[in-house]
Amino acid sequence: MTGLGGETVHSEIGFFSQAPCCVAVDLGAGSGRVIGGQIVGGALRLREINRFPTSFAKDISSGYLCWAIDEIEKQIRRGIGEVSSQANVCSVGVDSWGVDYVLLDARLQRVGAAICYRDARTQSMMQNVTSHISEPEIYRRTGIQFQPFNTLYQLAAMAAQERAWVEKTRHLLMIPDYLHYRMCGVLSNEYTNATTTQLLNLRGEWDADLFAAAGLKEIWMQPPVEAGTVLGEMALRETKAKVIAPASHDTASAVVGIPFQDPGEIFLSSGTWSLMGMESLSPFASEQARHWNFSNEGGFGRRYRVLKNIMGLWLLQRLCRELRVKIDDAFLSAAADASPWRSIVNPDDARFLNPPSMTEAIRDYCHNTRQPVPKSPAEYARAAIDSLALSYRMVKEQLESLYGQSLTRIRIVGGGARNYLLNQMCADTCQLTVSAGPVEASALGNLCAQMIALGEIGGLDEARALIRRSIVTNEYLPQQETPIEIWRRFRQYMATDIQEGVR
Repeated sequence: MTGLGGETVHSEIGFFSQAPCCVAVDLGAGSGRVIGGQIVGGALRLREINRFPTSFAKDISSGYLCWAIDEIEKQIRRGIGEVSSQANVCSVGVDSWGVDYVLLDARLQRVGAAICYRDARTQSMMQNVTSHISEPEIYRRTGIQFQPFNTLYQLAAMAAQERAWVEKTRHLLMIPDYLHYRMCGVLSNEYTNATTTQLLNLRGEWDADLFAAAGLKEIWMQPPVEAGTVLGEMALRETKAKVIAPASHDTASAVVGIPFQDPGEIFLSSGTWSLMGMESLSPFASEQARHWNFSNEGGFGRRYRVLKNIMGLWLLQRLCRELRVKIDDAFLSAAADASPWRSIVNPDDARFLNPPSMTEAIRDYCHNTRQPVPKSPAEYARAAIDSLALSYRMVKEQLESLYGQSLTRIRIVGGGARNYLLNQMCADTCQLTVSAGPVEASALGNLCAQMIALGEIGGLDEARALIRRSIVTNEYLPQQETPIEIWRRFRQYMATDIQEGVR
């Protein structure tokens, strides 16, 4: 791996050193990676071994959109095996997207399928649950944002539609928990991913009333373990490696991997989803935070990630797949040359979650709001990028209001750190300096959590200092301000969608 999205990384192409090697399995909602990491010469060295798609498709037997969980496991084992053939692997850990899970019966056999959060089964389930416990009360207990695909509403859908599954189930493991179980045979639920379910209260305990509101009589999860817990051992070729639960929610691992320096810095994990927020020692769970739909997800060391979900690069990914173009420098250059602010959308409008056609969904939105309809691939891309940048400004201003102070910098990590047009637009709309990188922040955070557990790194502050020594970020300074009329129009779209029930 020659770099992390433009920044410099200490690495040896094609070689591992004799130093102990940790393996991070980092699963995004679009692709997965198996990455080996070592500390050599006082810096982190990484090598990507296996990259593979984490696609979902309609399951023939159940009719749901499901993850190919067996193929994902196969690719993970292939990658770990390749690392172990070249290096002294001492530990392995998995992080992934949140909310999705695998069910097991009393014999520890799978029940049903690993259903994807983009499946339409959760429609109306939020209303069903909140008829038993109100939204303000759920937020008071959990501090978690309301999204129709939260595990809480997925379970409500299952309880209503798949009673046979409910009767058989004895254990619920989030995606990384299940893969850890497959590696070492230990059932566990790691804290950071557990918080994404909207079933864990702010004290870090499973809430029986929320399970009941979903139509379930039992709590199927284990008491949450801390990020950095050694779960067991995995057999490799001629040895064994410790299986360590990192901050198993990928954004939680990404936040570990961000080289924060000042209190006023916030993060933007930019991938299929954009997750924008700040690290805090205490939750922001006020009525205003609930109104703005902020989430208080768990972080390493029981810190909080005060953040909002934004639809993210999913818009651009779907557009490019549909239009059969690649998201490369040439395409971004064409988008940069397209007229700015010509067409803007609310990225979080429900029609963009998983439409049959993203171009048609954007055209429909533009027709409804009496805007020009994009015609070329570059115009569609520009509409998506401009709209995401405006969303970033809205969240930035809301964070400043909740925090009570001005923010100083946005640190963009994840695959979107390579998108120079979006990064510059973020700097312009937010009027803040943007530091882009590392791209593989989730893998870095995953590895650092393992190294902390093994005693190779002294703690979170030392891990971030190590990351600062190992990377160089790309800086984007504000160049121009957003036209007042554009900002007013975007805010109007957002307000209208909220009134109509779009989150």
